Amino acid sequence: MKHIILILMSLLCFSCSSKAQKQITDTNVSSDKKILVAYFSCTGTTQKVAETIAEETGGKLYKITPAKAYTSADLDWNDKTSRSSVEMATDNSRPELSGELVDIEDYDVILLGYPIWWNLCPRPVNTFLEMYDFSGKTVIPFATSGGSSINNSVKELKKLYPKIAWREGELLNGGVKQAGEWVKQALIELRP
Repeated sequence: MKHIILILMSLLCFSCSSKAQKQITDTNVSSDKKILVAYFSCTGTTQKVAETIAEETGGKLYKITPAKAYTSADLDWNDKTSRSSVEMATDNSRPELSGELVDIEDYDVILLGYPIWWNLCPRPVNTFLEMYDFSGKTVIPFATSGGSSINNSVKELKKLYPKIAWREGELLNGGVKQAGEWVKQALIELRP
């Protein structure tokens, strides 16, 4: 009887040990994929989340920069004549971008961050998506918002850019801690 109990205890210890090892492995964010964290941010909220994601993944951080910066008045969503209101009311608005270009060919996965404007991604994000060829790339959106979910913006992105291999997006209003936890899971799901 003692031998049976010892065998059962040994098997139980081995099983617990291998589960613990698997959990340790699963929290490792490193990936053999080359990652770009591209983001658009006017107030810094989305930027903080993007910086955390880049740090967690070891990915390159890339800011989507409009040629003309947005002022507080430009962002006044209560003013129907503000720059952002006019852009968002115009489906084909594509504000010019500036800053360095990125070589999309160098990356396998693009984590794409933006604030939600009028239940959509801001128009500079559309400009960015139309500047490059995302063939063979996986694009994973993430967003911040004062009240909207990410669902409609992702639905519209998929409709506008059906050739892009989109993954589920995530609203990251929980800040940097939520961003770090989410990106770990998102990259685990990309593993073969």
